[in-house]
Amino acid sequence: MNLILFDPAETATPLPLTDPRAQHILDVLRRSVGETFDAGLINGPHGKGTLAAIDPLTLTLTFSWGSVPPPLDPLTLIIGLPRPQTARKILQEATALGVSALHFVLTDKGESNYARSTLWSSGEWRRHLVAGAEQAFDTRLPEVTHGRTLAEVITALPHNAARLALDNYEACDALSECHLLRDIPKPPIPVVLALGSERGWAPRDRDQLRAGGFTLVHLGPRVLRVETACIAALALVKARLGSMQEPACRRF
Repeated sequence: MNLILFDPAETATPLPLTDPRAQHILDVLRRSVGETFDAGLINGPHGKGTLAAIDPLTLTLTFSWGSVPPPLDPLTLIIGLPRPQTARKILQEATALGVSALHFVLTDKGESNYARSTLWSSGEWRRHLVAGAEQAFDTRLPEVTHGRTLAEVITALPHNAARLALDNYEACDALSECHLLRDIPKPPIPVVLALGSERGWAPRDRDQLRAGGFTLVHLGPRVLRVETACIAALALVKARLGSMQEPACRRF
């Protein structure tokens, strides 16, 4: 953890020693009473936490808050609902890269039963967002939805967004050379990236994407895993947009 995140309500009560954050403070950071560590409020400011006391079952922490991080990048991911283990990777890595929204959608080639995974039903998915934000030294979490149809999510997108869909079969243009990225103004407009599930897009999915204003693009001839394609595409888009935010000061 580069930054230890807390929900606001957690800052008013002792932290159980069984909590992984308590173990990190004691065993990894090796903090003693009176020493500080980097902390943040989820979707709020970051600052410093102080280890005030160590009891047999809990840690007592105090906090001093500073500035609120900049907004997340105007990047939205639409992803055909993948296997839970793939979704976990995407949730964490896309959050670390600063996307503002992730929508895991039902598609014709996707497995609808993935939407009933305990990843989603238990709320586990949020833990992966927190891990990604902690890695990136940020407090902001992206919006996440799952189980809606592709058509429903397309309808709700910002009207002014550049819309790109990765496709191995019918795309003619490389993502890195696409005019939609080359001609994006400054400050940048929102960008939406859509990726199919492990089996890719079905013909009806492509029809919906094209009808929704999406341009089909590719990442080259190699067939990539969904999580690999997701990170590669995000890296290309962020490189094209340039640095949209000043880097946060490191506080280690």
